[in-house]
Amino acid sequence: MNIKKGDTVQIMTGKDAGKKGKVIRAIPADKKIVIEGANRAKRHSRPTRALPQGGILQIEQPLDVSNVMLVCSKCKKPTRTGKKILDNDQKVRVCKRCGEVLD
Repeated sequence: MNIKKGDTVQIMTGKDAGKKGKVIRAIPADKKIVIEGANRAKRHSRPTRALPQGGILQIEQPLDVSNVMLVCSKCKKPTRTGKKILDNDQKVRVCKRCGEVLD
């Protein structure tokens, strides 16, 4: 999986296509990610001690990683990523459009 927590991604397919957001959580075992403010579902909650008023909550649901693309911080466009080994033997992600190091 080439997307990590904290990355900015753009959703390419589905009801939220075109939206950009920050990755809140990555789930590599299922190849899913949770994006801030996208793929929201309504959840009906009873009043509890933690949430005394209860009500209808909107929570972000996991989205398949194949439906998003990483946004490069330099060229500000969705891009594919490549791998590159630096001089100090560190493996980093690289933007396929402009060649910028993403890590």
